[in-house]
Amino acid sequence: MSASPQGRETDFETLRSARFRKEREAGWRRLETLIATAEKSGVRGLSYQETLELSGLYRQAVNSLSAARAISMDKALLTYLDRLCARAYLVVYAPQESIGDAVWRLFAQGIPQAVRRSGVALLIGFLAMALGALIGYTLFQRDPAWFFTFVPAELADGRTPEATPAYLRQTLYDTSNRSGEVLGVFASYLFSHNTQVAILIFALGVFAALPSFILTFYNGLLLGPFAAIFINAGLGWDLFGWLSIHGVTELAAICIACAGGARLGLAVLLPGRKSRRASLRDSGRDAVKLLILAGVMLIVAGLVEGFLRQLIHPTEWRLIIGWGLGLIWLSWLTLAGRGGKAS
Repeated sequence: MSASPQGRETDFETLRSARFRKEREAGWRRLETLIATAEKSGVRGLSYQETLELSGLYRQAVNSLSAARAISMDKALLTYLDRLCARAYLVVYAPQESIGDAVWRLFAQGIPQAVRRSGVALLIGFLAMALGALIGYTLFQRDPAWFFTFVPAELADGRTPEATPAYLRQTLYDTSNRSGEVLGVFASYLFSHNTQVAILIFALGVFAALPSFILTFYNGLLLGPFAAIFINAGLGWDLFGWLSIHGVTELAAICIACAGGARLGLAVLLPGRKSRRASLRDSGRDAVKLLILAGVMLIVAGLVEGFLRQLIHPTEWRLIIGWGLGLIWLSWLTLAGRGGKAS
């Protein structure tokens, strides 16, 4: 019994699709292989010849897709070619950047450029710290009882106005508990504590920047009376070295976290011609980069405070290390990423 016209038409379509696929399938398979390599390792994972081959095979696949649509090929073939061409398009035209490249660009361009765009916010952060320290120091000199108002007992650890110069000096050059395990635990604690402070300061900035300013100001209030008791005991230079080795980085990180929060707060308070949502979205990119910077600086400060400050006692070396780190941070943030595309 002969096949029906509809059956013969179906057989013809199947034969035509099979022939169409057979003539071109080798190129499609090769294109799939090149795409898989590029998706895994980026276009850099392809040789120059493979890159040229990829471009040619992509154009052939697009032509095959157009032809398949024009002559109404079966749906399975059209779906396969659609997906193949879409993957190839992303490899050929979409920006190709590995995680390593993205991290490098963030630190080589993104963070330094964000810092340089955040002058007003950075001024707010550093001003809050300096103002708090100055007021705390002045109030203590007028009445030492202010020390107990600003500085918690657990933070003071016996370093109070009644402490003797000998005891205060001992706290600056304590040589006990210098084993690697103890210092490692101490560094971890310092990093955890300081990171929590920085994140809190940053997060509260969205509320019109005022909470970030107040928290940073309070950190300055702690520093002012604390410095005053050492200065009054004739240990100002020693304290300066003790603070410098880690404080240049640590205190700057807290101020930068405040600046990140201030960027959010200023976006809400002063959106300009943008809507508050758009202003917050745009400023948020730089604000997050400032928070990342603060986190990196706190990691370094925690390691320096947990290890080097405990092991290095000469004031001169403490100053060299602390302010040397500060110079490195300043050079990176002011010089890196100039002339590059804004990111």
